[in-house]
Amino acid sequence: MTIKVIVIDDSALVRKLLTAMLSRAPDIEVVGAASDPYAAREKIKKLNPDVITLDVEMPRMDGLTFLENLMRLRPMPVVMVSSLTQRGADVTLRALELGAIDFVAKPRIDIAGTLADYEEELIAKVRVAAGARVQARTGIPQRAIDERHSTSAVVPALNLRKMLRTTDRIIAVGASTGGTEAIRELLAEMPADAPPIVISQHIPAAFSKSFAERMNRSSAMAVCEAQDGQQILPGHAYVAPGDRHLLVERDGARYLCRLSDGAHVNRHRPSVDVMFRSVAQNVGPNAIGVLLTGMGDDGARGLKEMMDAGAGTIAQDEASSVVWGMPGSAVKLGAAMHVLPLHQIGAQVLRLVASAAAA
Repeated sequence: MTIKVIVIDDSALVRKLLTAMLSRAPDIEVVGAASDPYAAREKIKKLNPDVITLDVEMPRMDGLTFLENLMRLRPMPVVMVSSLTQRGADVTLRALELGAIDFVAKPRIDIAGTLADYEEELIAKVRVAAGARVQARTGIPQRAIDERHSTSAVVPALNLRKMLRTTDRIIAVGASTGGTEAIRELLAEMPADAPPIVISQHIPAAFSKSFAERMNRSSAMAVCEAQDGQQILPGHAYVAPGDRHLLVERDGARYLCRLSDGAHVNRHRPSVDVMFRSVAQNVGPNAIGVLLTGMGDDGARGLKEMMDAGAGTIAQDEASSVVWGMPGSAVKLGAAMHVLPLHQIGAQVLRLVASAAAA
């Protein structure tokens, strides 16, 4: 099946560039382009695209206003084209709240050798958007690498020793495409005195601080971007910085955040598999693992390692996931003890915490 795309951008050069890139994919056809939302609105009605790419900042009507109207009147898959700036991060995260599926960076036409990687990421995200579940409401690509590093490149595998259960719990959450909103909904369910939460969301470095700040504003917990050596405390959630792995390290009776510049794993840094393995090794049965919506399979094997270490594990179900790649892979591996819609995951996490405390 051919994916029909409309490119919306006020720059003629960017429209031409995106159109050329997408047109090189055999399963994608750019059926139209528009310089502003008013022209785009008529082309969407006439051409009925499967996906649109949408510039954040445009004349006459900004991308957010157009997106909000679109998701109210004609919900459809949207990939935002964003600048890697503080304002770009804030606007893009708001676009994801409004229902955009994903985002790509503005193409950097002045940097030789980067466009091939950009094209690969753009095409992949348009394909995912075409098959995604649009959840109407009223990311620069991760750097590609030639080889697929295993989790062991960052955290060596161990024969897990038997761990004593304590009252110290840690909740580990991983997500990718659609995850910024899924994490927000999950954190909104957590009380202020919940066990600490460590989070690895596939997000570029320029966006992770803004993401953590947005989560902090919508959660009773204190949410921050994790820092190396930071103590992990109840009532706090720690977001992996973009382009760094987040690991959990045990230091006597304390847990600490440890950041790593190790190899990309599953093409990602931060990698959910890396974080989950560190939690399996250092927290074991005192942990709860949650794998949310996302493209690919990062986190599936790590969730299985957590389950094998005695942790409770949860995967988001297919119907509520924007993309059921990561949680679906975990389910296929037999890594999920519970497979639940997003709106039930928070309550299940709290049940697991309560049952462990009573044991």
